[in-house]
Amino acid sequence: MRRLVWLTLIAALAGGAYYYWQEQAHAPAGPLWRTATVDRGPLVRSINASGPVRPVVLVKVGTRISGNIAKLNADFNQAVKQGEILAELDTALIRAALAQIEAEIAAARAERALAKTQHARNVRLVGEGFISASVLDESAAALAARSAQVDQLEARKRQEMTNLDHAIIRAPIDGVVVARDVDLGQTVAASFQTPTLFQIAGDLAHMQIETRVAEADVGELKIGQRASFTVDAYPNARRSALVRQIRLNPTIEQNVVTYNVVLDTDNADGLLLPGMTAQVSIELARRDDVLRVPNAALRFRPPAAKGADTGETKPRAKGPTVYRTDGKTLEAVSVQLGATNDTHTELISGPLAAGDAIVTGERIGGKAEGGGNFRLRLH
Repeated sequence: MRRLVWLTLIAALAGGAYYYWQEQAHAPAGPLWRTATVDRGPLVRSINASGPVRPVVLVKVGTRISGNIAKLNADFNQAVKQGEILAELDTALIRAALAQIEAEIAAARAERALAKTQHARNVRLVGEGFISASVLDESAAALAARSAQVDQLEARKRQEMTNLDHAIIRAPIDGVVVARDVDLGQTVAASFQTPTLFQIAGDLAHMQIETRVAEADVGELKIGQRASFTVDAYPNARRSALVRQIRLNPTIEQNVVTYNVVLDTDNADGLLLPGMTAQVSIELARRDDVLRVPNAALRFRPPAAKGADTGETKPRAKGPTVYRTDGKTLEAVSVQLGATNDTHTELISGPLAAGDAIVTGERIGGKAEGGGNFRLRLH
């Protein structure tokens, strides 16, 4: 009984395998080629670049004098107005210097007054013949020296008053604090160079993108050209920009020459932040509603085909050629081409029409030689 069951099972498996083989043997051959459709649409030629998003105006706020931060009134992302106090330095040393200078000025003024009185007396005595002219000259020189000393001390006072004013750090423009590089109590030294305390962005509603373009492409750029870009934070949101500036100073790195190109963009929604990286496509030329084919169709060439109607293995068509197909035959079609970009090329003339199926490549696993059932016709 068990043997009968096994024999029945084996017979069923053999029958199933035979049926599957018959179905596969008589199944129609699948398409040998990858195809695309001739269509109409825009054709845009562009160059790609990348660069950071930056504020149009970015001011670094520093200090001309050294000292400790006594008050800190501004923080990150804070909106400020021109003239608003951002920070204050400790002014104890400046005020002490001012007090000393004022005391010196008072003493110098007293000495000047005494010298003035002495000189006036000498003028009278010279007129009466009691002293010589040389004594008068000496008193005049002493008066001039005392006056100069007063002027010098008053200049020092004005300098200290200016330092006192510089101890108050004010916003130079309306904007937003995007960076704060100091903390309360920190000592800043302005001996050799001006330290940066804050960075203020002027208007974050309008931003700029700074990109680099290769020297081979920069000749096609013009002020006012349209561009589009995305940032990593919003990869599906393509935004618009305009070329504002093509800077003349080149950047040379490892013998590669590039030029800085600045683009303006709107940021009314506030989504763009300083420092974001923009992937930019600058539009060089645009043709709307043109007949176009994928570039892959222009690169395709069929392999040598056995059994082609004409006996030919290569088309006799001259110039650029694409291959139209109806699923069974390939037809070599000579075309005249126009503008092109990275993906499509414009068809200026030729027998192709929108909706025609054209071959872009050989299907992976397809048998184009020997086992293929196709014919090659020449247009």
